[in-house]
Order: sequence, then structure tokens, then C-alpha cells
Amino acid sequence: MEILMAVVIGILFMSATYLMLSKSILRIIIGTGLLSHGAHLLILTMGGLKRGSVPLLSEQANSYVDPLPQALILTAIVISFGVTSFFLVLAYRTYQEFGTDNMDRLRGKEANE
Repeated sequence: MEILMAVVIGILFMSATYLMLSKSILRIIIGTGLLSHGAHLLILTMGGLKRGSVPLLSEQANSYVDPLPQALILTAIVISFGVTSFFLVLAYRTYQEFGTDNMDRLRGKEANE
């Protein structure tokens, strides 16, 4: 199962890097979202994919799952949602002001250079 998760994380990182290197702001935002999802899966996988019961102190639980990676991922999801919403508002206002989402045109470079 860890091998499959490693392949999925690699594909997410690869596609996020490809999207973040493009010229469109919307593609950059989607790339940062994919990168954050890949980081969430990486944290979950590094915490260990094991089965067990809830981490409560009782005699019935022989093994239990570590709750720390899940808490870290939950915090990271909330932060990435806030950053993504800020990026979307920033991209919308940029498009309203300048009429384009092309990064080269926003930097002041001409199309034929």
C-alpha cells in the first residue's frame, strides 16, 4: 500500500510542478492545490498506514493508530483552503484590473519578445 501511495504522491507532485510552471494564474492556483494535497498524502503515508482502533486508553485496544499525523493534516487542510481562497480572490481582482491572466503580460513583457 505504501508503494501505491508513493506513486500517487509522485504523480501529484509532478503534475503540480508542471502546472505551477505555466503562464496562467488559474493553472498556478490549481498547481498549488495539487501540491498541498500531495503534501497531505505524504504526511499521512509517513505516519504509517496501519489498522487499529481509536487511540483511547482501554484494555480492549491491542493496537491503535497515531493521531498526530491526522491532526497535522487537518490543520494543513484548513490553511491550504485559506491560501487557495486568497489566491482565487487575488487572481479575480488581477483579471478585473488588467484584463489578462497571462504572467508574461502581467510582468510587462510583450508577446513577441
